[in-house]
This record gives sequence, C-alpha cells and structure tokens, in this order.
Amino acid sequence: MLYVLAVATGLLALLPIIICAAVDPFAFEVPLDQDGVQRAVIEADSYEFTPRHLVVRAGKPVELTVKSVTVLVPHNVVIDDPKSGLGIKEEVPAGQTVKVTFTPTMTGSFAIYCDKKLLFFKSHREKGMEGVLEVRP
Repeated sequence: MLYVLAVATGLLALLPIIICAAVDPFAFEVPLDQDGVQRAVIEADSYEFTPRHLVVRAGKPVELTVKSVTVLVPHNVVIDDPKSGLGIKEEVPAGQTVKVTFTPTMTGSFAIYCDKKLLFFKSHREKGMEGVLEVRP
C-alpha cells in the first residue's frame, strides 16, 4: 500500500492510497469467430493505426485486415519479436487492403508499427504510427 502525506488544518496525516492496475480503455478485444479465427480490421492512416491496442488469445489464429485510408502514402505492418516467433512485415500500399495472418504462441505485449521512412525525415513509427498487440492466455 502507498501512503501520501496530507496537510489539513495544520495537522499532518498519512493517508492510504489504493493503487489500481492501469487499463487501456481503448484496447480492442478481438472476437473469436465461429471458425476459430480471431479477426480484426485495422485502419492505417497518416501516422496512426486504429485501433492502436489489440488483445488476442494465444494459440488461436489471428487475421488482421489492414486498410490503408491514405491516398499517396504507403505503409506497412511490422511485428518483429523473434523470441515470440512473431516476425511479420507486410506492405500496405496507399488506398489498398492487405490481410495478415498468424498464430501467436507466447503471451505478452508486442509492438505493431510502420517502419516506412523518407530520407531526412522521421520514420512513421517515430511520428506515432505504433500500437500494441497484447497476447493473453
């Protein structure tokens, strides 16, 4: 338990504070379809993915439909964590849709990002085009 020092009417008191685990209110729990595949649609816009935080279950196939809503700027989807077996890099041309399929085997949180970069500019990831793939048991 954490305590804070409070000053009220000239008296000092220690007040207990209960700490709660932070929960992302924008996390999207990917539903499991009747055929056993977890399916989600992700929009790739100018330097962001929507939704940014996906929650999936380990051992179940995942199908991400990535839609580029940009007109000129190409993107990609990268999940690069060799320890977990996730080594994904799929190109998403401007204005097109790509399906990415994989089966996560390890639990944990993994970065999903776009690593596109123009010479002399920050990468899309550095501009905020990054999300989280959370794999639960």
